[in-house]
Formats: sequence, C-alpha cells, structure tokens
Amino acid sequence: MKLSWPRLLTALPAVTLAVGLTVSPVAAHPATTAPVAEAFGSPPRLPAAALPRGPLGPPLLKPSAVHVPHHAPWAFPASRGWNNFACRPSAHHPRPVVLVHGTFGNAIDNWLGLAPYLVARGYCVFSLTYGELLGLPLVGGLGPIDHSARQLAHFVDRVLDATGALKVDLVGHSQGGMMPRVYLKFHGGRHRVHTLVGLAPDNHGTDLHGLAKLADIAPVKQTLHALTPGLIEQKTGSALLRRLNAGGDTLRGIRYTVIATKYDEVVTPLGSEFLHGPNVHNILIQRLCPADLSMHASLGLLDRIAFHATANALDPAHATPTTCASVLS
Repeated sequence: MKLSWPRLLTALPAVTLAVGLTVSPVAAHPATTAPVAEAFGSPPRLPAAALPRGPLGPPLLKPSAVHVPHHAPWAFPASRGWNNFACRPSAHHPRPVVLVHGTFGNAIDNWLGLAPYLVARGYCVFSLTYGELLGLPLVGGLGPIDHSARQLAHFVDRVLDATGALKVDLVGHSQGGMMPRVYLKFHGGRHRVHTLVGLAPDNHGTDLHGLAKLADIAPVKQTLHALTPGLIEQKTGSALLRRLNAGGDTLRGIRYTVIATKYDEVVTPLGSEFLHGPNVHNILIQRLCPADLSMHASLGLLDRIAFHATANALDPAHATPTTCASVLS
C-alpha cells in the first residue's frame, strides 16, 4: 500500500516509540525461527472482511479476537528442556515456573538463557506467547494488556492442571514483569501465584527519557492505540497503570522481587521499576555486582548475575550470595 507523506510523517513518531520499547532479539537468533515455526504450526487466519482497519491501513485484530490459539507456544518441543507438560515438580521445587516475555518477544527468544538455567536447577519451566496482533507468530506483547493478563490466566491454569501443583511462580521481563500484576489483581491470579519476579519491569510505566511524550500527539496516540495498544498502555500515567497501582502496588500473600539495572534505557526514570510494599525485595543489580553493565534487554536475556538473583528469589531458603562471580554459576 502506498502511503502519502502526511500519513508517513504521522507514523514516524509512533514507530520511534515502538522501537524504543522493543526488547525482542528475534533477529539475533535466525537459526531458531524455522523449527519454532514448525513447532507452532501456521497462525490462525481470519477473513479480511472480518478485520478492522487502522489509520494506516493494515488490518488489525479486534481486542476481543486476540486469544490463546490451540497450537500455541506451549507446543514448543519439550526436548529443549522447558514447556515439558510431562514435568512433575519435585519436593525441593514444588512450584512450576512460568516465564512471561516482554514487548515484541515470545515464548522462546526471551528465555534462551534463563529457561535452561532454571531447568538445570531442577525446575519445571513453562513459557507462553501473549498479546499477538496482526496474526504474526513470534511477535507478542502488543495486544491490550488486560487481555494479555487473561491469556496468562488461561496458561497458568493449564500448567497447574498438567503438573498437579497448587501454585506457580512467575518470572517476567519488561512488560512481562508488570502484566502479571494485572492477572494477580483482576483475574484471580492471587490464588494461583506464590512469587512474582520482575526483570526490568515497567511497574509504574516509562517515559522513555521523554520520548513517550510523542504519544500525546493526537495522530500518534490514535495510531498506537490502533496498531499496538500494549505499547501505549506502558506509558507513565496510562489509564491501565493508574488502575493497576491504585490502592497499593502489592497483594497480601504474594512475594515480589524486582531486579533492575541503572543502565536501563527503556524503563525510565530509574526507580519506576520498583514496587512498594511489605512483601517486596527491590534489587539494583549493580549493588550486587558494580561491574554489571546490563541494559534493559540484556538483563533478562543474558545476565547470569540476574539469573542467580532470580533463582534466589524463587528459593530463598537455599539462597546463596549473588556477586560478580555468579556469572560463572
């Protein structure tokens, strides 16, 4: 489709904002895409006439049409070590761990580091892809966050049914550290979750070093709402975040750990990641290892020091000190 210059200029700030929130390393792992696509099968397709059109033309799925497909991310081959629905939690690790990716991520690419790390420590580990729009496989975290929280609820129930566990622990990166709180507060998750660990979560939104102000421009706001509602809802002060944080950040009976980095260039200002409540452990990774240079994406994708802190949060009774040497753990 040919875009006119006015439409193109309207789209550019929205694209800039979207790129700023991108955390997915899909392009860095081209070798994984072919087997993953085979494992997932073909994405569902709807008649073009049934799809609404956004201001720039591409067909979009209505929020009500975003769903957890039957062929979805839990079909990822168990031989990889996670999403093995035959896994049974041990007495030492009685709760399955559900990993929740960030914006533009998916059940696989966000967890190529942390999932095997936890599996090697004896956990049953599962991950889902949520918030897919435009029928694009492997690109999640774009749909309305409340609907994504309902997708997470569905997936957690499936994990509990399969494993026989009473509760799960959740570990999320970026949006995946914040969105589960919507599930906990509004969709029954507080009765199914024991611990939530957030890696660079945008619990209080982000201003993207001021770039998020671009989203206040009327055409940009309209474009983002239509194309990627999950992006605009992560802006500091959004209606969703005001609703989520009203009355306090946490819920009684759930343990929270937040792991942040002072070099985060996506969730800004520093401190907007942290939660406030009696059952919260907020960690700045540089206080554990001053030499850790992780930024927003790498904290959840590659940082074994953050992985070690995550393992401690999941099993505090057997925690060991997290230091720079934890990179070798």
